[in-house]
Amino acid sequence: MNGKIRLSKSSISQAEKEAVLKVLDKEYLGMGEEVRLFEEKIKHYLQTNMDVVCVSTGTSALHLALSALGLREGDEVLVPSLTYVASYQAVSATGAKPISCEVNASTLFIDVNDAKAKITKNTKAIMPVHYASNSQGICEVYKLAKDFNLRVLEDAAQAFGSKRDGEIVGTNGDIICFSFDGIKNITSGEGGAILSRDKEFIQKVQDGRLLGVEKDTDKRYSGQRSWDFDVSNQGFRYHMSNIMAAIGLVQIDRLESFKIKRQNIAKKYVENFKDIEEIQTLDFNFDEVLPHIFVIKCKRRDELREYLINNNIECGIHYKPNHLLSKYKIDTSLVITERIYEEILTLPCHFDLMDYEQLIVINKIKGFYNA
Repeated sequence: MNGKIRLSKSSISQAEKEAVLKVLDKEYLGMGEEVRLFEEKIKHYLQTNMDVVCVSTGTSALHLALSALGLREGDEVLVPSLTYVASYQAVSATGAKPISCEVNASTLFIDVNDAKAKITKNTKAIMPVHYASNSQGICEVYKLAKDFNLRVLEDAAQAFGSKRDGEIVGTNGDIICFSFDGIKNITSGEGGAILSRDKEFIQKVQDGRLLGVEKDTDKRYSGQRSWDFDVSNQGFRYHMSNIMAAIGLVQIDRLESFKIKRQNIAKKYVENFKDIEEIQTLDFNFDEVLPHIFVIKCKRRDELREYLINNNIECGIHYKPNHLLSKYKIDTSLVITERIYEEILTLPCHFDLMDYEQLIVINKIKGFYNA
């Protein structure tokens, strides 16, 4: 077989290229009109009355949101260990401590009972991660947060365009953070967004992305900047650029076609693997979930992974649990998470994956298991 079957990739059309060229022709590349329009378009797509603030990356969205909540050294945030290290780095960057929690074995969403057992007087927030775009169990998270007076920061980096219980993720919630990096459900090259109805929090986020310069956002939207200003809080250079927003504006128009293709890929995998005893697919509703990644749990994972790679099929492992990393190591085991880590494998899933390529992946896996 010539060429690799890619695990993931950006899908960029001529429209995105032309949109970027228009920004370049204007010669105003920083945060301006395009960013405002992208924020409005996100809000319209999500059919939400939450405020939308676009930033430079999904990780900066998490860090800025946590900072705006006033987290500091000694505070604790409940986080599932099975997530990309960005979630943990965002917490520790504030001085707070991420508290590693177990996940539900069938959905890989945070285990609320385990999280509840780890609440202390220092716990200030819970960060449920929408693993593989799924957020089953979010209602239990909000109930726990209400019972213990915690803020909820949804790490929805992978979930843009997904639904839960018929409602688009981002329509409701406390604080929701999305990512628009190169291989997410839509991309702006890099980029992220923070959503909330908390007006005081949103003002801090808007100022914070512009180095803490107060009320600078409206000036930037109109191509100006503040010269006589004040700064009261720590800020960061986390704003989104017009170039990034221009890409995002086109991508969001393509989202429904992205969604149909990715959901069909996932459904085809599920259908073809349902009778293979050595494989378990995650308990997701792919009529609602828009899969950023497609993950299976499988026997002899490392052997299968090597077999696929040797057959020019890229695959991944999402993720090495954070409590096993040197910076975030803990003294106890997370039995479920550690077992799952030994079983999970991510298969090719992206808009440009050809039907014949997916069929090759499926047949190779069936051949490996003599299915």
